[in-house]
Amino acid sequence: MRKLIYWVHTSVDGFVDGPNGEFDWPVMGPEVSAYSDGLDRRVDTLLFGRPVWEMMVGFWPNAEAMSDDPHVAAFAPFWRATPKIVFSRSYPRDDWTSRVISDNLRAEVTALKAEPGADLLLTGGASLAAAFTELGLIDEYHVAVHPVVLGGGRRLFAGPDQRIGLRPVASQLLDGQVVVTHYERPAS
Repeated sequence: MRKLIYWVHTSVDGFVDGPNGEFDWPVMGPEVSAYSDGLDRRVDTLLFGRPVWEMMVGFWPNAEAMSDDPHVAAFAPFWRATPKIVFSRSYPRDDWTSRVISDNLRAEVTALKAEPGADLLLTGGASLAAAFTELGLIDEYHVAVHPVVLGGGRRLFAGPDQRIGLRPVASQLLDGQVVVTHYERPAS
């Protein structure tokens, strides 16, 4: 069975973006980039909620022309080559979307996890991650806490309605400033 991995950047005060939706604060130094690359090597499908997808599709198709950052140079070819699924009730699809899933989250994701292949990676966001968490679909959480207080924005988890215990696997300080913690959801 494939695992669903959640990889997210958050502020110290628990926001995934700023009060105006800004996402200019995560620092992708060489160690954080290497950690992200390690997750990428485990997966063959990328999952996105609509807000994160719209940000990603606005940058990654031509990322190297907009940035000379080493992380961008390494991740852009992987992003373009990897199948991408968007979860949205209204997104019409675009040239970069492999598939749009609009309902039956539990059934659709359970079916994806049962398919042969490598793991699945949900990147960023809050609402979709909260929905997946509440449904018990996320197997691993990789949370990068950046040394910034945003004071508002979308919370790391917009829910769930009940307490969910996670098992810490590892925590490390990367690039001297970003704390990444890996958690697993205990088997039910």
